[in-house]
Amino acid sequence: MKKIVSMTIALALGCVGVAMAQEHPALTEQQIVTQLTQQGYTDVHDVDFRDGVWTARARSGDGAHVKLRVDPTTGMAYPNKQVSRINEKDIRAMLSSQGYTHVHDVDFNHGVWTAKARNSAGARVTLQIDADSGRIIGMN
Repeated sequence: MKKIVSMTIALALGCVGVAMAQEHPALTEQQIVTQLTQQGYTDVHDVDFRDGVWTARARSGDGAHVKLRVDPTTGMAYPNKQVSRINEKDIRAMLSSQGYTHVHDVDFNHGVWTAKARNSAGARVTLQIDADSGRIIGMN
């Protein structure tokens, strides 16, 4: 019987802790804006704490307008649609630094950047690029 009472009390205290965490987020509004900026978002606005998470509106790395839910303890953003953390200018710079020339037709579609360019041997290539890291994930 003591075990059941102890478990019931522990469970009740745990629920109170979760409820209090939802009422009082660990990160402040300014810290959330900073976290989102560090994650590649710009024009962060309409930051609000409700339903246990931060919400905000911003522009993603590819310029899209997004609505975000943000973890109140880590600041990790969860966009309402697939976005890129890097922009076209970043893609062009990364490819140039890796020896690609004549970079053109840079486009973000379905969560992946694509670009056409010439490799170091002068051959034409089409590249598939990770939208978060900028790493080339495919080439033909």
